[in-house]
Amino acid sequence: MKNIASLKIEEQRFYPDISRVILQSFLPGNSENVRGICERILALSNAEVVYKKVKSRYEQRHADIETVFMQHYQIAIEHAGIADSEKIKAMSPNQKKLMGAYFSKEYSVEAAALFNPSIVPSRDQTGVADGALRFILSLRAVGEGHISSIVFRSGISSADGTIEMDPISEHLKLPEINQNPEYDKHTFLLKLAEMNLNPAIYQASLNSLNARFNYRDLENCIWYYGVSNPSTVHTTETDAIKWLALSNYQASFSDQSEVSSRVLFPYSENENNGIEDARFVEFTDDGKVSYFATYTAYNGVTVLPQLMMTRDFKSFRISTLNGDGVSNKGMALFPRKIGGKYFMIGRVDSENLFIMSSDNIHFWNKYEPLQTPGFAWDLIKIGNCGSPVETARGWLLMTHGVGACRQYAIGAMLLDLEDPSIVIAYLDEPIIESEGEDREGYVPNVVYTCGIMIHGETLIIPYAMSDRITGFVTVNIDDLLDRLVMQTK
Repeated sequence: MKNIASLKIEEQRFYPDISRVILQSFLPGNSENVRGICERILALSNAEVVYKKVKSRYEQRHADIETVFMQHYQIAIEHAGIADSEKIKAMSPNQKKLMGAYFSKEYSVEAAALFNPSIVPSRDQTGVADGALRFILSLRAVGEGHISSIVFRSGISSADGTIEMDPISEHLKLPEINQNPEYDKHTFLLKLAEMNLNPAIYQASLNSLNARFNYRDLENCIWYYGVSNPSTVHTTETDAIKWLALSNYQASFSDQSEVSSRVLFPYSENENNGIEDARFVEFTDDGKVSYFATYTAYNGVTVLPQLMMTRDFKSFRISTLNGDGVSNKGMALFPRKIGGKYFMIGRVDSENLFIMSSDNIHFWNKYEPLQTPGFAWDLIKIGNCGSPVETARGWLLMTHGVGACRQYAIGAMLLDLEDPSIVIAYLDEPIIESEGEDREGYVPNVVYTCGIMIHGETLIIPYAMSDRITGFVTVNIDDLLDRLVMQTK
């Protein structure tokens, strides 16, 4: 670790907690299998007794468990195609909830790891002492099957730089998913054009859509096009259109939920194996504050960069990122526009740092090299460690480098405020490396962060150790900037 007097490893550690579970829908097999299970449940003579036993076993582990059982009951009977069955309609409320319980399963979201954090100031500073700052921490949680989700914590950085975390919630909650958000037709067509589909088909099939439309409008439009053109079936185009629409959705939590109870679990087809490495940033535009996060959607085969937007960490809008510049992992958005344009740091070629600019936050086609590997600790590749933060001297960008034996280290560079394609200075050695017992973990010798925050004169760096646990490092911002080498490589 770089010899900076004010550099401090904080005491807090976040370990994965196997007891933090969610209750998911569970459909074992095809519709015929599910129908058979439903028939066996209907044949139970002691359903009321069985339900009371099941409820007693699980109700302390999940909030509003009966509502969840009813939701899973509904999913199961629709999957089985028996929702209109007279036997189903005649079921008692507890029979329905018992059926829902049989089609439920617990999933431990933090079973394997809790890592790759990012940090932003909270909009809610109610009751915070003068000079202190409440923040929200996002973390990547990994459970069974190496499936990644996003969880949250909150805490306060006091005026003297002390970090205190808030108590975490007893239960975890999944959001309600809105499959019917509004889409912008112009943006939607631009994305379809990138997907190398037949423009004559998708333009004709979507021609009657309004400038703003929802998923039901889209389905109706595709259906009408099929009816009007019965001799031609274009499943490639229609499947792609629906896939794109379902990759853009809204996830909402109740106002009463605690921030630490919220779990963003993979939902769309392109992220069904993981929502990875969310880089949250507080973004200001014309005095309005929003929070954006880029993240990597993983379907088990390919990765796809996605964008998330929220104003309150209760309602999240998920959308695709588009363009030649977003074909790889690890995008980091600047916290404001520069010269009227959005800017983002990425790694277009899997090896070097690039800087991108765009008039549209969803489309990134203009990019240029920013930095290449050149030190012993980053010779394999370099990448960003979250969004830059603005200082009087320039944009401070934390970076990561990969060296011998796949050892990760965290460094930093300074970019020009008006033209961030100019590197003013950089650290010639890492500020954070894996050391001692922190080297051991799910992936040894890795340190990583997805976002930093300045509070007063202190830079707060939450960081992960060996893809397993998370902690904090703090450092005086001027001390760090003073150590940067004032020339490029």
